[in-house]
Amino acid sequence: MTDLALFRLPDGQAWLGLGPFAEQSAQPTDSPAFYVNDFSLSDPKPWKIPAKLIQATTAQLPDDSDLKVTWGKPATEWFKMAFRRIRREVLAGRLTKMVPVLTELGQVATGNPASVLRRALTSAAGTWAYGWSQGDHGFAGATPELLFQLGGGRLETMALAGTAKPGADEAFLNDAKEIEEHEIVVRYIMEQLSTYGPVQRGNRGMMETAGLRHFQTPLSLGNLNGKPTADDLVKCLHPTPAVGCLPRSDEWLERLREYRQQLKVPGFFGAPFGFSFQGTVHVVVAIRGVSWNGNAVSLPSGCGVVGGSAFDHEWREVRLKREAVVRSLGL
Repeated sequence: MTDLALFRLPDGQAWLGLGPFAEQSAQPTDSPAFYVNDFSLSDPKPWKIPAKLIQATTAQLPDDSDLKVTWGKPATEWFKMAFRRIRREVLAGRLTKMVPVLTELGQVATGNPASVLRRALTSAAGTWAYGWSQGDHGFAGATPELLFQLGGGRLETMALAGTAKPGADEAFLNDAKEIEEHEIVVRYIMEQLSTYGPVQRGNRGMMETAGLRHFQTPLSLGNLNGKPTADDLVKCLHPTPAVGCLPRSDEWLERLREYRQQLKVPGFFGAPFGFSFQGTVHVVVAIRGVSWNGNAVSLPSGCGVVGGSAFDHEWREVRLKREAVVRSLGL
């Protein structure tokens, strides 16, 4: 099968890049390009330029009519250990927040795993669909989280953190732990971007997607100082505390990487994924998705551990997030 890259905006506009992706670059060029990297940003040339770019429709993607995945039970012990160690550091005042990730493993029983790209394309509006398929491995999903959009001298971004199941809005709106978790992300993004000018903050509201609700705060800069590149902004923001840790020091990032390795978190999860076209760069946070390698499938979900976190609550949150992905992608 031809190598593929997929990107869909929340309004439904979608593009498909067809390989080979022979040309790669450290920065967006005048050609349409897809940003593909792992969580550690280990690829120095993450902008992949397709041989051909077309409007994405289901007709160009692998048939998904017989795709079925058999899921195993997630291993809990490493996650419990990571949660307890992180919370101990938070309560000691050495750490403000960190996001451990639980990964559920599955096997493709029937069908082509790359057909998840089709299901991502047809997932609910209001999210950014993304996907990358190369040979017998890849990843795809539909994320509610924008890292940034850059175009016309303006930067748009958001803080997305704090999670609840619909049906208890009043309790969620007044949940001190979820508000704390969200505001940590807001403050971080505003501080990181302040070097490029005054950051405008919108009101904190709620966003619903795939059966989950999140706190969302829009943030923007109208006049950017220093003309930052897309690469500058990725390195400035990633990883936000919504998927990473705070402080974002080398020490804590290394600890985070160790936890991710122990928990077998696929590299795509929480990484930036993007698309550059006609002078506008869109970069999202690759969550709410799955990866595959042959017939082996991984479904990761994370939770933010802060001072008010309790294990049972966070365990329920990662389960709800995995269930949301299964619903969204029909798995």
